[in-house]
Amino acid sequence: MQYNRVCTGRLLLPMLVLLFVAQAGTAQKLVHYDLYVKDTLVNYAGKEKRAIAVNGRIPMPTLEFTEGDTAEIVVHNQLKESTSLHWHGVFLPNKEDGVPMLTQLPIEPGATYTYRFPVIQHGTHWYHSHSGMQEQIGMYGSFIMHKRAGDETRRQGIDDLPAVPIMLSEWTNLDPDNVHRMLHNASDWFAIKKGATQSYAEAIRSGHFKTKVTNEWKRMLAMDVSDVYYDRVLMNGAPVTGIKNIDGKPLKAGDKVRLRISNGGASSYFWLRYAGGKITVVASDGNDVTPVEVDRLLIAVSETYDVVVTIPENGKAYEFMATTEDRTQSASYFIGDGERQYAGAMPRLKYFEGMKMMNGMMKMNGDLDDMGMQMSLNQMDMNRVMYPEADKGETTLHYAMLKSPYNTSLPQHALVKELKFTLTGNMNRYVWSMDNRVMAETDKIPVKQGEILRIILHNNSMMRHPMHLHGFDFRVLNGQGENAPLKNVIDIMPMETDTITFLANTAGDWFFHCHILYHMMAGMNRVFAVGDYENPNLPDRKRAYRALQRESNRPHLMAQSDFASNGIDGEAMLMNARYSLGTEWRLGYNNMHGYEVETHLGRYIGKMQWLMPFIGFDWRYRTMGMDEHEKNLFGQVNKKDNRAAFSLGVMYTLPMLVNVQAEVYHDGIFRLSMMREDIPVSKRLRAGFMVNTDLEYMADLRYILTRHISIRTHYDSDMGFGAGLTLTY
Repeated sequence: MQYNRVCTGRLLLPMLVLLFVAQAGTAQKLVHYDLYVKDTLVNYAGKEKRAIAVNGRIPMPTLEFTEGDTAEIVVHNQLKESTSLHWHGVFLPNKEDGVPMLTQLPIEPGATYTYRFPVIQHGTHWYHSHSGMQEQIGMYGSFIMHKRAGDETRRQGIDDLPAVPIMLSEWTNLDPDNVHRMLHNASDWFAIKKGATQSYAEAIRSGHFKTKVTNEWKRMLAMDVSDVYYDRVLMNGAPVTGIKNIDGKPLKAGDKVRLRISNGGASSYFWLRYAGGKITVVASDGNDVTPVEVDRLLIAVSETYDVVVTIPENGKAYEFMATTEDRTQSASYFIGDGERQYAGAMPRLKYFEGMKMMNGMMKMNGDLDDMGMQMSLNQMDMNRVMYPEADKGETTLHYAMLKSPYNTSLPQHALVKELKFTLTGNMNRYVWSMDNRVMAETDKIPVKQGEILRIILHNNSMMRHPMHLHGFDFRVLNGQGENAPLKNVIDIMPMETDTITFLANTAGDWFFHCHILYHMMAGMNRVFAVGDYENPNLPDRKRAYRALQRESNRPHLMAQSDFASNGIDGEAMLMNARYSLGTEWRLGYNNMHGYEVETHLGRYIGKMQWLMPFIGFDWRYRTMGMDEHEKNLFGQVNKKDNRAAFSLGVMYTLPMLVNVQAEVYHDGIFRLSMMREDIPVSKRLRAGFMVNTDLEYMADLRYILTRHISIRTHYDSDMGFGAGLTLTY
């Protein structure tokens, strides 16, 4: 018996050691990163401009984990402004999600903040700032979570391939806040830069005069597929980069490379093409899909795709090319070593064909007419009429082609809550909304923890919207049954209706928004409040939410003044999603001596915001020459030369984008005006007119030299003929 006890003791020690080693091998691993956020200067497009670098680089460092790790990421804010980091597509506790004033307080200048969460998934994701416009100027990076070595979902020939993270982004030399302000003010400077003005002269030359008239009759601006002109687009922070070898060995014919692609652009969709042949899509938004071969794909803002490409021949480098949807800029990644093989530039869009298509879709009330077609899942690309290469028969990826290799069905017993959202907007004023309400006009949407949300999204605007859900993956109901693909971003084209479902099993306040940065900051957001959640990071959640609402409804300033030979006239306007405070002024030199100032405070009403009731104040002191009129068209004596009067009025946008304004003053004087500015005569020439019942009229021509400077000539019934410079802000 003593022998047995001794033998048992001798065997027990090694067994305990083996058990400890085994447990240590499977124990949770802490993966720590320090991120130092600091201002820097860059020169991507001929000018030295401010950017934000993290650990001295743009894009931010690639963060890599393995499922089962614990992520610990310490942010050291060395900026002069607050910041934050959001982990796009990552499942985590709500307090770690990185949305200032929703899941945490902002990280203030000089402060250090630690994000810590378990890694419970795998796939290609990315991370970015959720503070202001910081994402546009450098705060984006790849976030890769690998499968465990023995994971049963590992796919031979895919998950064992060498993988390269590719971060797509764009760069503008303009301050992003200024870009946003210009969009709200309907500046067409970006269209001029892109050659997409679609003026009357261009319409006549291309045989599309009727198309242009119909477009403006339906109160629409020129057709475009993207909002902003960018000076440069980048792959991994450079316009051209690549890979020549794997593990020190040159790439050779037959070698396959997995590209983990994230679109970190603020507003650009990218066409992805490969000079070496087909692209095999193997994952979307970090989730495996059954491999599908395509010739090209359009990656939406904030989406990720994993694709596999093959080296066809030795001694050559094949271009993997990303081209903006408007086809103005490209970036390239060359795979292999040797003579470069190019994918080729994409041809210019046929804008007037797109305008003609858009005319047929738009009703006079601003709604889109689906013409009896049930469009969904990007299967019918309405922009295809603009593609000169449309008849080549290339296979383009769309969502109906995506299929999960696994069963993604949701629990049968859970309660289902159905929500419907219509994506709406006004391109003229750059207001983007859901159900005609911006986030500042809505409360959080309460959701019971454990409910299944079934969300039906219909796009009734003329722009695409990549809708992103924080904290969850959703099933895209695309006809694949129990193998419906999982995503966290769905791109919805004009007139499309798509349905997504997900299990709301993690408590917290979760953001749901369009991921075009400028659309999100203009109001296209909602918050799902899942469960009865108390966030330790936000002691006053209601106050914080009001601050978040204000962020996407900031006022924007526009000012323009003409310095001419006959006087000075101009206007300034401060606007948000609903309200407008505007002032117009005139200072005369010749026929009119003196000044006049009119101020209006109005609120835009209706889905298309074509109607604006307002209150006003008219203040003038002047002496007139031969064109003075004591009586207006209605026979009323209006004492125009010395006047201080309050008014009530309304402005309405007529077909042809003509604004009609009716105004009655406290002394009983009534005035009716019609006016239009910025009629696009040619690429840079703009016309305008004004006529009213006070027997005043004006006509002008303005030639745009730069973003801020124009040459203008005009005739004003009060001030006479003048010519000079116009300054625009």
